[in-house]
Order: sequence, then structure tokens, then C-alpha cells
Amino acid sequence: MKEPAVSRPLVGVALVIGSTLSLPFGAAVAAQLFPVLGPWGVTSLRVAIAAILLVIIVRPKPRGWNRSQWLAAVLFGVSLAAMNGFFYAAIDRIPLGPAVAIEFLGPLVLAAVLTRRIADAAWVGVALLGMVVLGLDGLIGAEPLDPLGVIFILIAAGFWAMYIRMSARVGALIPGSSGLAMGLLVAAVLLIPVGVPAAATALADPQLLLLAAITAVLSSVIPYSFELAALRRLPQRVFGVLLSLEPAFATLAGWLILGQDATPLRMLAVALVIAASVGTTLAVRRDHRDGGPSSTSGPFTAPIPLPD
Repeated sequence: MKEPAVSRPLVGVALVIGSTLSLPFGAAVAAQLFPVLGPWGVTSLRVAIAAILLVIIVRPKPRGWNRSQWLAAVLFGVSLAAMNGFFYAAIDRIPLGPAVAIEFLGPLVLAAVLTRRIADAAWVGVALLGMVVLGLDGLIGAEPLDPLGVIFILIAAGFWAMYIRMSARVGALIPGSSGLAMGLLVAAVLLIPVGVPAAATALADPQLLLLAAITAVLSSVIPYSFELAALRRLPQRVFGVLLSLEPAFATLAGWLILGQDATPLRMLAVALVIAASVGTTLAVRRDHRDGGPSSTSGPFTAPIPLPD
């Protein structure tokens, strides 16, 4: 008999790690397009390309969806559009590593709210300490963080938490990747007003179009597909803490692609977030072995109630 997905947590862990590797490298590539297309233009182009690719691959058939499924897909699209737009607007003004650290307050707060065990709260605290260290590095470094950039990334953090909730909702209500494809399509439509000039510029330059396509694959197609699948296998609180790997990979991507220094404080933050991720992974395995809450469906793996 095939083992239920939710009882195979290590597959979910691997999917989250793949997502956290892909996203920051996609953001680093996107940052190189900002001078020509602007952050919102890059967001629109990236989301549109990702939506087209997924619609072609998945071929969703939403005609038979009920009202709850449509509402989930639309709200998912809203979270995708706003989260990505404000994130790119932020990293146009502040370094990638500190930006991801601040944005991570969204899923961290969500994980802290959802957790019901002291051990989970402790690992959230370790991850939060890593975020504080990364943020401190940005504040006391040679270049202070731009205040407007910080505001943008805090807004993105709120929409990231919404994205996690809606991703779980879409995964529970809509089979396969159809919900993701339609969510990206909704986001692409919402971003059309800021995307038309960027699209015209990119279409006239094949190199820009290629970079935009690479950004779409690395920052949308791969991570969102992986995260949607991971949320079918992991409780949301565990998923939220595992995402603590992303600031570590963002620091690495900033260093390799954008030439941003990996200072001792950033390296300390890397160690803290990896410790939190390892601790959470071990907790999932222990719960699975003991038949605990992570190995069965519960309030954090069931569909999230929304108004019908």
C-alpha cells in the first residue's frame, strides 16, 4: 500500500531545502535586471513567464471548481503578487541577506503562533536569533539599511505569511499543481499595469528575456512547486521553521553573484538557522517514529477555514 504523503516528512524536508536553494539565487539574478526593468517590472515579467510555463505544463481545468477553490486560488495569487513585488522593491534598496532575514519575520511569527509545543517554540527562537544577527549585521555595517527598503520588506513579510497559509489551503482543496498554476495566472493579471513597459523592453532584447526566464524558473516555478508539495507532507509550523535555511542561502547568493561580503555575523547567523532547521527535522523524524502529531493530519495539516 502506498504510504500517505504526510507520513513521509523527509521528502517534505528535501523539497523545502530545494526551494530555499533556488529562491535566493533567482533573486540575485533578478537584481541584475532592476536598473533596466525596475523591481516591479521584473516581478511582473517573472510571474507572467512562470504562469505561462505552468499553465502549459499543468493544463489546469478550473471550470469544475467550486467557490471555495476559486477563492483560495485568487487569494493565493494576491499573496504571490504582493509578496514578490514588495520583496523586489526592497532588495533594490537593501542587501539580499538582511532583506531575507527581515522578511523571514513573517513565517517566523506564523510558526510561533501555530506551534503548541515548547520544543517547537525553542527552535523558532533559535531561528529568530539567527534573523536578529543578520539584521544586526545590516544595521551596524558600513552602509545602513534604507528605511523605505525596510518598510517594503516588512510588507513582504506579512504577505509571505499569507502565502504559506494560502499555499496550504490550495494544496488541500485543489489536486496536483492546478492551484499553483491558476494562482500565478491571477498574480500575473494583477501585475499587468506595472508589467507592460518591462515586457516591451525585454521583448526587444533577447538577453534580458533570457535572464527574466531564468529568474522565473529559479524564483517561481521550482520553489513554489516544491513548497506546495512540501506543505502536503509537513505541518505548517515545521515548514515555517525549515524556511530558516533561506536567509543562509540568500547570504551565499549575495556573496557569489552580487559580491556582498559574508561577514562573521552573517556566518554566525548561518550556523543558527542551520541548527534550527536540523533540530526541526529531527523532531519531525522523532514524531513519525513515535506516532506523534507530525505523523498524522491535524489542525495544521487540514484545510485552513476561510469564509465560503
